[in-house]
Amino acid sequence: MQRTSTGIQALLDVPLLRQIRRNHGLEHATIHILSRRMPTLRVVGRSDSGGFWLYGNASTPLVEESVNQALTRMKNGDHRLAIHPNCGTNLVSVAILGAAAALLALVGSERQRFGKLQRIPLLILALMMAGLLGQPLGAKIQQHVTTLGDPGDLEIVSIREGRRGQVTYHRIETRSS
Repeated sequence: MQRTSTGIQALLDVPLLRQIRRNHGLEHATIHILSRRMPTLRVVGRSDSGGFWLYGNASTPLVEESVNQALTRMKNGDHRLAIHPNCGTNLVSVAILGAAAALLALVGSERQRFGKLQRIPLLILALMMAGLLGQPLGAKIQQHVTTLGDPGDLEIVSIREGRRGQVTYHRIETRSS
């Protein structure tokens, strides 16, 4: 018996968002593979509904090979490649938790003389906890919201190289339903 999508899942299954999530997952998988092949490579990605961009000095043959391997592995069930520890989702999670922790640590401090100064140890502890909890929370948000580990019918349409100043970039165009 097939379940119907409800709530947030229905929104995440809207074709435009599903395409972005699939591309985001493939972007991460590609970066994982590129990073293993070139450990000193610094690369940044950005996904949209038509594919993704990779900014970093990697050769086009290496990018092509990595994108194709990433897609093959994901189609064969290696969905964990869609989760990346340096994703912006993790940074946002840590930032939101940190802001909330700082607010909570400082609530009521204005009523006491030197209240904010006295709360510095509590503030530091709250920010450390936000940092520790933010990373796994970000991974869960990636897994369930911002990426899609199952590429479905995703296919690579083209891979184009360009340069901006000293930085090489690649546009990976994809297609899916």
